[in-house]
Amino acid sequence: MKRILIIEDEESIAELEKDYLELSDFQVEIANDGVKGLEMALNNDYDLFILDLMLPGVDGFEICRNIRMEKNTPVIMVSAKKEDIDKIRGLGLGADDYITKPFSPSEMVARVKAHLSRYDRLINSASANDIIHIRGLKIDKRSRRVWVNGEEKSFTTKEFDLLVFLAQHPNRVFTKEELFNKIWAMDSMGQIATVTVHIKKLREKIEFDSARPQYIETIWGVGYRFKV
Repeated sequence: MKRILIIEDEESIAELEKDYLELSDFQVEIANDGVKGLEMALNNDYDLFILDLMLPGVDGFEICRNIRMEKNTPVIMVSAKKEDIDKIRGLGLGADDYITKPFSPSEMVARVKAHLSRYDRLINSASANDIIHIRGLKIDKRSRRVWVNGEEKSFTTKEFDLLVFLAQHPNRVFTKEELFNKIWAMDSMGQIATVTVHIKKLREKIEFDSARPQYIETIWGVGYRFKV
């Protein structure tokens, strides 16, 4: 069953959306403020987000930006704001769709199904034998699963994407700026610390001793490389 998070401060609208989605056999959760919504979005696995723009605590633009730093999960923005600049900004931050209030709940459900179907096709389009073996590390790009010495490990979307990118370019040194641009598909804009954090998390999951990495090597003053 597909799992959807609605981040919406108007409880009546959120409950209406939830009712219609549950009638279509989706599992739905609701967050009524931006802070809680962002926390739930980043710390749980959902198949799609429905995100209001005007939220207390953290607005929808900031939530969308943070989601895109970590996940490729479809995002549908919902807002009473009809100005083109808001739509352009939302789509520019990585939202997959933008619906203006008021809207038909059945239209929203149709868009949810369309985006989920499209995302599933993209995920499943990889080659069936698209598997990387490097010593004790096994990466299945099709199913987006990773095993270390036979034990399966769990990765966030961006952690997995970063690991695959490095493993597919062995022995090549990449700067933090280059990795940020490749994985997050945007200029670093002073956010390269994100790369450092993700490298640390990868090492904790794939290295026997993260202080003495056998896979991801730091090239001081330059960046990182994946050793084979």
